Amino acid sequence: MGNKLIFTFMVTITLIVSVLIVSSLGSLSQEPTGIGINYVVATSKATNTKYSDSFNIENCTLSTTGINPYFILEPGYQLVFEGVEDNEPLKVTSTVLNETKVVGDNIVTRAVEEKTVNSKTGNLVEITKDYFAICKENNSVLYFGEDVDNYEDGKVVDHEGAWLHGTNNAKAGLIMPGIVLLGSKYYQEIAPDVAMDKSEVVGMDETVNVPAGSFSNVIHMKETSDLEPTTLAEDNLHAPGIGQVIDGQTKLVSHGYVK
Repeated sequence: MGNKLIFTFMVTITLIVSVLIVSSLGSLSQEPTGIGINYVVATSKATNTKYSDSFNIENCTLSTTGINPYFILEPGYQLVFEGVEDNEPLKVTSTVLNETKVVGDNIVTRAVEEKTVNSKTGNLVEITKDYFAICKENNSVLYFGEDVDNYEDGKVVDHEGAWLHGTNNAKAGLIMPGIVLLGSKYYQEIAPDVAMDKSEVVGMDETVNVPAGSFSNVIHMKETSDLEPTTLAEDNLHAPGIGQVIDGQTKLVSHGYVK
């Protein structure tokens, strides 16, 4: 009887230690250690059924520069897309500017200019300045709003879609999480009656061929808007070390740093 009790006690202790070790390894796998972290958690799946709209910004040390595995926020980095939307051939150039903007309660953000032109005529369609910052604690890229100039015949006609964190009940959204989980859902823009875009991660480790090249370990997101509930979801795909490679109907044609 005594030997059986000792054996049972030892088995119990062994099981407890094993559980603790596995738990520790799980915690370690969640630390953002660099570009490979997303591959470590690629088999994990988020369990939330609602779209997250709170990102603990108050607990973040925000930086205006940095590199997330799927989003590069460094001055001079540029992505160029081409495609056809609503029967109009478009060229979209996204450039991280050497420019910052203070929004909300003295939050300093980095400006990224997105310039859209008709690729046949060269006529301006839209110029926006999007404002981002990276949370150092978890490497997530937060989206703090945008200034918008919409053009017709070379002239600005309106600023539809513009919003800023801290103004008119708008608050920052999440443009790219530091750790991407399959099935995760979150708001990218939270500006009531103006912009309520949200994203769901529907694929991991995909391979994508675009004019700029072939990319693997690509993450696939479906984006929708609360303001346009009947509009079909838009596909957006991001490659590690590059950033976005497909933006709806446009595809990446070049990427890299420019002066």
